[in-house]
Formats: sequence, structure tokens, C-alpha cells
Amino acid sequence: MATTTKKASENGSSAPPQQLVNRIVTLDEFIIRSEKDFEYATGELTGLLRDIGVAAKIINREVNKAGLVNIIGVADGTDNASGDTQQKLDVYANDKLIECLQNSGECCAIASEENDDIIQVSPVNTKASNYVVLFDPLDGSSNIDVNVSVGTIFAIYRRKSDASGPATKEDFLQPGTKQVAAGYVLYGTSTILVYTTGHGVNGFTLDPSIGEFCLSHRNMRIPENGQFYAVNQGYYSKFDLEMRRYIDHCSDLNYSLRYIGSMVSDIHRILIQGGIFLYPSTRKYPKGKLRLLYECNPLSMVIEQAGGKSLTTQLKRILDMDPKELHQRCTIAIGSPGMVDELKAFVERYSALPL
Repeated sequence: MATTTKKASENGSSAPPQQLVNRIVTLDEFIIRSEKDFEYATGELTGLLRDIGVAAKIINREVNKAGLVNIIGVADGTDNASGDTQQKLDVYANDKLIECLQNSGECCAIASEENDDIIQVSPVNTKASNYVVLFDPLDGSSNIDVNVSVGTIFAIYRRKSDASGPATKEDFLQPGTKQVAAGYVLYGTSTILVYTTGHGVNGFTLDPSIGEFCLSHRNMRIPENGQFYAVNQGYYSKFDLEMRRYIDHCSDLNYSLRYIGSMVSDIHRILIQGGIFLYPSTRKYPKGKLRLLYECNPLSMVIEQAGGKSLTTQLKRILDMDPKELHQRCTIAIGSPGMVDELKAFVERYSALPL
């Protein structure tokens, strides 16, 4: 938690060290204080981040009692827009995020990994909205049934289309460098919301006793290197030569393999402790499996703002990519800058494809 020195009220002198007190800073307070950092300080972006925080509290409540209220398991006969099997909690989290964002009217449209197309948001009190929101409502949701951490990922862009009309798909198909805010919520042993508006990365842990996200990780920075690598090594034989060589290199150096199957969980560990997360192409997914707009772009913005790097396994910067469709997939190598540079050297040396 952040600390401040309590000043004596009578003479203005600083209080002695023993009177230092913990100063709890809530997510709402932090967002409002940071509003001056926004290029367009109208309060809309502030409201959007607060709406996402409210939705995260509701989703957290249901995740923590999922086994008691019959919302674990697969949703009846449904696949999402990306072709993945939907879990019941996927549907619930998706509905709650949409509901919270629609009620405030701070965004003009929404795109979700769970929906085929964009969702228009009706103006509230005839107010024209200037932002669009994209999200993966429950990343790693297949882990719910075995009580393993899952998360929510979100990204916010300023719309390109005329605010007097409906949003268009082009408002969402912007490179990651155009994100005005991005972040994630990890529902784990504690629930933490991590986000950036392009001015560093901060984390807020949910205090269930007061029902508020409180600042717990100020100005987060990723280590230059780490001892962890995260990859689905079960697909080792399906990876290209350069990926197999790099994974062998990690094993030779006794790096620890940590792979949860929830990108949010793996990225959060790497942000705190250092390391690299890999999802290369496979024979089944030659273009990669993860979604550019819902997963790779927002998490790349967070990692880069914390001092890390994020590339495709063809060595293109993720945030510079021009999306062509809402559910576009891509490969990714993301994490500590020293380790991403190390991977880059392996790709340059062993890749059979022109880079």
C-alpha cells in the first residue's frame, strides 16, 4: 500500500516516524486523480475504467462461488466467435461486462471475444460517446472446474468515426499503439486489477472487507530477465525449429516451466517475477491461436509500459500490427526484455522463413 506522512495539525510539522500511517488509495480515487494524464480529460475514460472495476467485482463474486450456484461447466451447445467452447461463466462474465458498460453510456460500442460482431451502445441522456471497449470476459475459463486462476482482459480505444453516428468496425480495427487504456483482472488467491493508460502500470487488490480495489502495486516494473518460461510444451513437436531450439535452451539453463493455461495468470507471474510467455504457431494454428485484439494487444501494452517487450514469433512488434478482422489470431512472445531479445536471436538464427 502507498504511505504518506501524517502532518501535525497544530504547527504543520511532520509527524514522527512512529505516527506514519497507511494511506489506502482506492481504484476510484486513483483514476480520478490521474485524469489529468488523459489527452481528452472529459471524464469518459475515467467512467469506463470505473465501470470495468464494478463488473470485475461482480464477476469475482460469482467466480468464488461457482461450484455452489451451478455455473461451472460447459454452456449448453455453444461455441464463441473464435470457435472455442463456451463455459457457463464465460457467458455470465460477458453479460455482466456488457451490462455495466451499457448502463453508463460511457462507450459507444463493445466488442467481445464471445460475440461475432460489435455491439452498439445506445446513448445515455443523448450524450455522444467517444470510446469503444474490447474484452475477453473470462480468459482461461476452462480452469474454473478445477479451481485454477482465471482473468478478464480489456482494451479501450478512442473511436475514429463521427460521434454523431453509430460506431463502425473500423473503430475497433486499430493498432495496439492507439489503445488509450488496457489491463486485466486476475481472479486468484486474491483478486487484482492491473491497468495502464500509457503512464506506467499500477495494480489494485480487492479488499473484500470494504468491497474496494485498493492500490497495492505502484509503478510496476518487469525484471530484465527471469527464471521462468511459459509455453504449452505438449505441442513441442508441432513447433517450428527455432521455437524448439529456444525451448531446449531454456531447459539447458534450468529455467522453470510454468504454464497455467490462463494467459492472464502466466503474464501476471512474469510481470512480477520475470520470464517469457510463448504461444507460437502450430500445425493446427499456423497463424497462432491467441486473439490480437482481445488478448495480445492489451497485455502487450501492459508489459511494454512495465518495461518489457512483445513480439510475434515472426519478430513483428505486436502493438504495430494492423488488425484486419475482429477475431484475428497471432503468435506472441512476451515478457522480460532480455529474454525476448534472446528468443529473437534464436529466430534470426534458425528460422527457415524470411523475416
